[in-house]
Amino acid sequence: MLNQIILAEHVSAQLTGTTWATIAVAIFAITYVVVVSEKVHKAVAALVGAFIVIALGIVSQHEAFTVHVDFNVIFLLVGMMVIVHVLGKTGVFQWLAIKGAQISRGHPVRILIMLSVLTAIISAFLDNVTTVLLMAPMTLLVAEQLRIPPIPYLITEVIASNIGGTATLIGDPPNILIGSFAGLTFNDFLLNLAPVIALVMVGFVLMAKVAFRRTFHTSAEVRARVMEMDASRSITNKRLLVKGLIVMALVMVAFLLHGALHLEPATIAMGGAAVLLLITRTDPHEAFTFVEWPTLFFFIGLFVIIGGLVNTGVIKIAAGAIFGLTGGSFWITVIVLLWFSAIASAIIDNIPFVATVMFLVRDIAPQIAAQSPELHGQERMVEVVLFWALSLGACLGGNGTIIGASANVVVAGIAERNGHHISFLRFMKYGIPFTIMALLICTAYIILRYLI
Repeated sequence: MLNQIILAEHVSAQLTGTTWATIAVAIFAITYVVVVSEKVHKAVAALVGAFIVIALGIVSQHEAFTVHVDFNVIFLLVGMMVIVHVLGKTGVFQWLAIKGAQISRGHPVRILIMLSVLTAIISAFLDNVTTVLLMAPMTLLVAEQLRIPPIPYLITEVIASNIGGTATLIGDPPNILIGSFAGLTFNDFLLNLAPVIALVMVGFVLMAKVAFRRTFHTSAEVRARVMEMDASRSITNKRLLVKGLIVMALVMVAFLLHGALHLEPATIAMGGAAVLLLITRTDPHEAFTFVEWPTLFFFIGLFVIIGGLVNTGVIKIAAGAIFGLTGGSFWITVIVLLWFSAIASAIIDNIPFVATVMFLVRDIAPQIAAQSPELHGQERMVEVVLFWALSLGACLGGNGTIIGASANVVVAGIAERNGHHISFLRFMKYGIPFTIMALLICTAYIILRYLI
């Protein structure tokens, strides 16, 4: 084992030449193009790219699976997917949607706001892709009962899911990546990002109310029908629901206390999933069937490809270029990173973008701290603020276009299967204004809280 480690370090040390760096960039770029084109499934593209990186010796096999692949991210997602699957079987999310509609008294715009807020809150504690998978079918049912077009509901829900998911460590995959890489806890995200996300959500609700206030027309008779819907029929298994909610609550508490418990989020999520499977006697074959394995293998392949960029020095070179463009100014770098991340994430999926840029942040932070006398000894603070900018930009920027985040693509597919096409331009019509509003709020928040 020692010889393997020495060999891996030797290989890594040798891979700093221009040729190997060019090859690593080419593999990364080609993989990106293939993923965006959707000609080949993104998991297959990433795994092929990872295989080439390892086969060429850019990253050794030992190094790939002990250094570059972040299994904390992988197992955190597996555990939460299992827990959510079991909870989803109870009908609790459908119950919440109906109750939200009834609290709104069947008024379409109020229902839209209620479902959006509900989606945002759920997405803060569950993966946002899973949240929209559970909420979208019920939203289509409510829209059908109201006899109104469902697309505005679906668009606002997916935007709300991306907003809400930004508030916590586990709400959005980019945050899971950043949290694991930077050593940031559940509480760190909650204390630093939740306040600004609450402000963004208020702005989003106000904009949505204005944007869609003339879109819906329903009669008193139709609204009465919604009020008569029996939400209790959505709950298909009360005993399973009670057990699932208890386990979910314990997992949430453990996330909040994981520093004191000396347990990583992945361990907590996997432990919760194991306990839930045990006490509910859920067939593991069934539960694991609903795990998004393609997404997880996409992560694994991507980690290895990014490892090739790290080993060949590409990340350090890019960090130096960004440092040069911003002049090493702390506040300029933070704001540039926030807006650049948002723009990039609106064009490409925010997961591979964050997986790449987080290495740049780690390299840039010490340079910024070293250049400014007032920041000497505060390298960690500089790094963390840059990570908050990256998180906000990447997660909220995904709302700009229909391909900007995985949840967007999922909802578009659900709508298509139900006969409702969400065009690229129609999504942008609402997504871009909402994104700009969110970024302006985040810019003000970052400046007031961290830079003054």
